[in-house]
Amino acid sequence: MTQRSSKRAFIARPADPERWIKSPEQRSGGNGDAAAFTARLTIDITPALRGRIKIVAFQRGLTVADMLRDLLAREFPPAEGDQP
Repeated sequence: MTQRSSKRAFIARPADPERWIKSPEQRSGGNGDAAAFTARLTIDITPALRGRIKIVAFQRGLTVADMLRDLLAREFPPAEGDQP
């Protein structure tokens, strides 16, 4: 009972750092920017504002995420020389 188990650990780490980085995967549907790898962004808003955002998204026939992605992309366009 003093020997270590020969089973692999629950999570095995990749040997080289390059394998730790997730490469972008193409997602089905959506526009080209949203189809690339995305990162989650969490913000705190009031319930009233959340309700207004959801109503406007519904009226426009969009998801909240798509509507906010478009809004953020318009507000923060890539600067010249920026790399993705």
